[in-house]
Amino acid sequence: MGLMFIAALVSACGSGKPGTAAPGRGMAGGDASGQDTGNATAEQVAAAARGDVSCPADTTPTPSGAPVDDIVGVRPGMTYEQAANTVMCSSPLLVVQPETGRGFDMQTYGQTIRQGFSARFAEPRVQKTGRQLAQEMEQAAMERGLNVARHDMQPGQSKWFVGTMGMPGQEKVISAARDQWFDEGRNPTIDSVEQALLAKYGTPTERRDRDTYHQLRWAHDPRGRLITETSPLYSRCNGAASPDDGVQLSADCGVVVAATVIPLRSNPALAQDLQVGVVDQAAGYQALTDTQQGLQAMDAARRAKQVQDASKNAEAPQL
Repeated sequence: MGLMFIAALVSACGSGKPGTAAPGRGMAGGDASGQDTGNATAEQVAAAARGDVSCPADTTPTPSGAPVDDIVGVRPGMTYEQAANTVMCSSPLLVVQPETGRGFDMQTYGQTIRQGFSARFAEPRVQKTGRQLAQEMEQAAMERGLNVARHDMQPGQSKWFVGTMGMPGQEKVISAARDQWFDEGRNPTIDSVEQALLAKYGTPTERRDRDTYHQLRWAHDPRGRLITETSPLYSRCNGAASPDDGVQLSADCGVVVAATVIPLRSNPALAQDLQVGVVDQAAGYQALTDTQQGLQAMDAARRAKQVQDASKNAEAPQL
């Protein structure tokens, strides 16, 4: 049975923990509420929000003989904190925020499970007049009416989503995805990007070349063996290259890496952006199952203790 990780782009600010947004620290111009005000560069915004980051990141290499399963050092099995630190070490402008609006629909019994985090480039903070805000809203409404696609990044930026699962405070990475939009004038060739992917991840299970995208997939079974076209798992073990997409979990599939290279419109031989995602389906499925069972056992223990306490401290009914 497969499980689908539900993608819904809603982010929330952190609470001052390392690697989460923390308002008001180290920035001039804060108001009485602790919120930052006044203009600030992207570097200043990032420095105030990133908290403690230790670089170079302490990463664990892929075990010998196992499929390559990392994206810029982030790989399944890392702790939430390790992954957040590694992501931020990939760029001094990346800020990590917990994701509370996407994840598995599961019974948490009142506990908080960190099901992942996103990371995006910090943007300059610019005080805008009411007129400027109104003009921006008018422009956005016009683009929606004309169905104009808006890219949510700028050239030279990247964004992440890292999915995690585990008991509270013990969450580990089950999936990761990164989108890199190449800087203007520095776009690599499609061929060089594909050659770099093949050099890192090896022979692909599948590749698709279209006018608007080039896709590659490296799918493995739970024992780490590459899935080929003759395998019954060939069409079942899929991944998600984009940070905006959800991932599928199945006990029948292992590590799946997916990559999408999007050509530059003005020159299809050059790459505009590269999306790469990885998921360990079997390990993620097991982590989800173990977490649900652990939460259920925790709640059962809580209820049993309440019954035990009631036998000692409960108020007798008046009859």
